[in-house]
Amino acid sequence: MSLIEISHLRKEYKDVVPLEDVNATIDAGEVISIIGASGTGKSTLLRCINRLEMPTSGHVLIDGVDMCDPSTNLPAMRRKIGMVFQSYNLFDHRRVVENLMMGPMDLLGKSRDEAKDRALELLDLVGLKDKASAWPRDLSGGQRQRVAIARSLTMDPQILLFDEPTSALDPAMVSEVLSVMRDLAERGHTMLVVTHEMSFARKASTRVFFLDQGVIWEEGTPKQIFENPQRPETHNFIFRVRGWKYRISSLAFDAPGMMASLETYCAHLFMGIRTAHTCELLVEELVLNLLVEEARKRGVEDPDIYVELFAGEGGVDVMLRVDFRKLLDGGDPLSPENRDELTYTMIKGHTREIEKVEPGVMQLRLR
Repeated sequence: MSLIEISHLRKEYKDVVPLEDVNATIDAGEVISIIGASGTGKSTLLRCINRLEMPTSGHVLIDGVDMCDPSTNLPAMRRKIGMVFQSYNLFDHRRVVENLMMGPMDLLGKSRDEAKDRALELLDLVGLKDKASAWPRDLSGGQRQRVAIARSLTMDPQILLFDEPTSALDPAMVSEVLSVMRDLAERGHTMLVVTHEMSFARKASTRVFFLDQGVIWEEGTPKQIFENPQRPETHNFIFRVRGWKYRISSLAFDAPGMMASLETYCAHLFMGIRTAHTCELLVEELVLNLLVEEARKRGVEDPDIYVELFAGEGGVDVMLRVDFRKLLDGGDPLSPENRDELTYTMIKGHTREIEKVEPGVMQLRLR
């Protein structure tokens, strides 16, 4: 018997049905990454598994016990399931170590000394033993999320559920949380992880579930899902999450915001520092210094410049695509007679291929 068995699970609200008919079996020790677009029921699925939400119909069996049966002892079953939310849900009026001690003392009857010893052990596991006496408000977001992960382990759960645990973090803090999660996966914990971090899904999962239209649209190994998806919806989603897009529809656009968005994308894809810097440099030189400046000179207030960046996991095979067709009316700004040769030479030095797909559309592949 599998540790988790989900059959014909449905959850509907008044105006929406996030889960239509979900079926899955999960064995002990598996790490399942759940991916999909926003609003496809990923978080709802986790909340139905631990019965924070009551399914409309269907069954969720945990170790043979139906979580949807009204007679099920939910408090006892939930002790087998650790949950880590997007927000940390720590008690700010209690020190870090006390946040971890409460559950074992109140629910398992542990003595204060037993609970404290276990709390310190788990804080050491997530690299925060030296923060045991700190207040949660004095920690960074990444540190608070690591405390939340440690707290979820205090009840020695059979299953760990993670609901987008890095979505509220700055890019610099994401890696420290994912590192702890990868360590838990390597230790054999059964984990279901709703995530938009494709690098984690690819490297740490035993299987990946792609949710769409209220069902598990496709499931498979990370290699299958990311390299050879069988359904076009999966392919389109994987391609989309690897890309960054920005449209400059006005000369009054937010240039710092655009660059910050690009920086965040590079960080989420775990690009190396050099690759990320090259991406930012190319966008700055080609888009801001050449195309936008040319639009200003010509008085084109709505230049309609589309910028897209696509990359494989870890920032390999990076391609920058720029569509500036609206600027062609006054002549191609990147033609030899119009462009700034010094800037263009700099761009060429960071690319292995520059291709004109059609007039006004250019693709560059990084070295």
